[in-house]
Amino acid sequence: MSPSETNEHPAVTRFREYLRIKTVQPNPDYAGSTAFLIREAEEIGMPYKIVECVKGKPTVIMTFEGTDPSLPSLLLNSHTDVVPVFPEKWTQDAFAANKVDGFIYARGSQDMKCVGISYLEVLRRYRAAGKKPLRTIHLTWVPDEEIGGTEGMKLLVHHEEFKRLNVAFALDEGIASPKDALKVFYGERMPWWIKVTATGPTGHGSQFIKDTAPTKLLKVIDLFMNLRNEQEKLLEVGLHHNGKRYTLGDVTTVNLTFLQSGIQFNVIPMEAVCGFDIRVSPFFDMKEFQAKIEGFVASQPGVTMEFVNGHFDNTLTAIDESNIWWTVFSEACKDMKVEYETEIFPAATDSRFLREVGIPALGVSYLKNTPLLLHDHDERMHEDVFLEGIDFYETLITRLADVTAAQVEATLIK
Repeated sequence: MSPSETNEHPAVTRFREYLRIKTVQPNPDYAGSTAFLIREAEEIGMPYKIVECVKGKPTVIMTFEGTDPSLPSLLLNSHTDVVPVFPEKWTQDAFAANKVDGFIYARGSQDMKCVGISYLEVLRRYRAAGKKPLRTIHLTWVPDEEIGGTEGMKLLVHHEEFKRLNVAFALDEGIASPKDALKVFYGERMPWWIKVTATGPTGHGSQFIKDTAPTKLLKVIDLFMNLRNEQEKLLEVGLHHNGKRYTLGDVTTVNLTFLQSGIQFNVIPMEAVCGFDIRVSPFFDMKEFQAKIEGFVASQPGVTMEFVNGHFDNTLTAIDESNIWWTVFSEACKDMKVEYETEIFPAATDSRFLREVGIPALGVSYLKNTPLLLHDHDERMHEDVFLEGIDFYETLITRLADVTAAQVEATLIK
């Protein structure tokens, strides 16, 4: 350990320890992360439960009881898994959490690991100060977010243990911003992974055989690519009705992600398959959009489509005075002189499952003035930004957890 690290802030030390646990897909060390989290909960003095919606994929639920536990609670959500790395592209070991010039290099340093540990540090401060919020605060540490959350949060929100948490509002993850303003997400695009399969006649590769599987598939692909071009142009030149330029989260992206066909060069294949990764803007009518792409497929005989993955609820969290949680959030940022920009999250997070069951959620990671390296090589976060984030979350969580029943009622009356 270097001389500078002997004086390292204890919160940074705990953060780096968490980062070293290899919860990397496809074989995350959930046992290691669970053991770490249990130790942290016991040190702070928080009761905890382990819930496995799928065997071997634990969710850790911690509870910091408020002075009035009858009130609906505040949920602080984070996920424990991280995406794979290409070690040869990193200048540091991605799971050593080495610190260079104050920057902590590690997979997950910009992902939910930084946010989850920040939540814990806030509650550690509460306990040290003998502080107790009005509402009970629950922390959930869920598995498998990085592979769609289908065996994580998607199942958890319907589990009886989760329902008993009686959640009123949730905080979840955001992403880094290179500007002096946080990105705050109140909705996200719906991930649709679509497999398109074309079938047709076979024969010798020297013939003009009509309506082959590859020919029909290419015609369908063209229709999808035309839609992609329309949306890309909208992102380049379009404006919202409020005069703001579109961001990536406002439009629908269509990407051809795989093609499969053929057995050898001189044989016309009987089948051709492709896959699309589509992220549907919440400003699209989802039924109309589904009918549109189904029409693309139906335009060619012998072509079928199936959803490999699809989420069909595009509920947004209100960001106006109708939502007391937004009002408190925005006023807290104003008082802390923290600027923010509201956006639709361009990818997918566990927030979509919370919103689907009626829990308003905002995604925000305290990562301002930070280059976006989420899932990238040399992912890193400066220790000073991490420590600033704990201060930010302490004020924010305190404000949210102290929202009274009367404040909520007053908003409903409006």
